[in-house]
This record gives sequence, C-alpha cells and structure tokens, in this order.
Amino acid sequence: MQVGFTNSAAMGLYLEDFEVGMTFFSGTYPPLTATQIVEFASEFDPQPFHLDPIAARDTFFGGLAASGWHTAAISMRLLVQTVPVQGGLIGAGSELAWPLPVRPGDVLRLVVTVQNVRGSMSKPDRGYIVVQMETLNQNDEVVQRGKARMLAFKKPTA
Repeated sequence: MQVGFTNSAAMGLYLEDFEVGMTFFSGTYPPLTATQIVEFASEFDPQPFHLDPIAARDTFFGGLAASGWHTAAISMRLLVQTVPVQGGLIGAGSELAWPLPVRPGDVLRLVVTVQNVRGSMSKPDRGYIVVQMETLNQNDEVVQRGKARMLAFKKPTA
C-alpha cells in the first residue's frame, strides 16, 4: 500500500492502522545551499569538508558536503511531515548510514516503508512500528538509509 501525506497534523494513525509494506512518500526539501551546509556544520560538525569549499577539495569528499547529521535532521523534518503517528514520532532506536554525500543544490525527499508492527507485551495501550527510510536526492540516489523503531499507541477503547 502506498500512502502520500503532506501534513501529518491533519490525521494521526494508531498502531492498528499500520501494515507491513505500507509506504509513505514525502514532498521535497528545498535545494540545500552551501551557506546552510556551512552554518549547520559550524554549530554541530565543524570539519573542513563541511565548512570550507576550497579546503574540502583536498578531502575524502572532494568538495563541500553536508554533515550526515544535517542530512539526518532534514530527513527527520520530512519524516514528521510524512508519517502521521498519533501522538507524534517517539523514537525507540535507529540505525543510519550515509552511502553518498549531500552537496549544495541537492533536493531531498524521503521514502518510508513499514517493516514490522507489533504490540507491546508489557504495555497493552501501545506497540512499535519499525520502518525503513531512504533519503534520496534529485537523481534518485540514496544519500541516507535508516531503520527506525517508533512507539505507536493503540486506538483508545470506549
């Protein structure tokens, strides 16, 4: 099942609403600028390949590249806008990988696929969903891949 949402605030899905294979598609994040990359890195990941386009030429990346944490932050924004979990997105663990760098001018989008849905054994009002996330650039290249476990509440009983 494919689902596309642009505003998760309008509807919230409970644990029972999620199905394995359900896929969510985000909108796009505006083109990332060199200024945004440098500003984020200056605050959170001050390394030459994130801070200085000229110094970055002589590094592993061969040019200015966004911090993986910057990519993760953008992906989180897209996730919040795309996957409408009732009560908000409450993380319970994740794995991330960055197979390709994000560069100035890249336009990012997110594809999220539900891999597992299960109720909690100890707390009957909730459970967990496990999702696979891929952040893609404008060329449909995966720039971040992740797996996240998120808390989801069950529908209230009357």
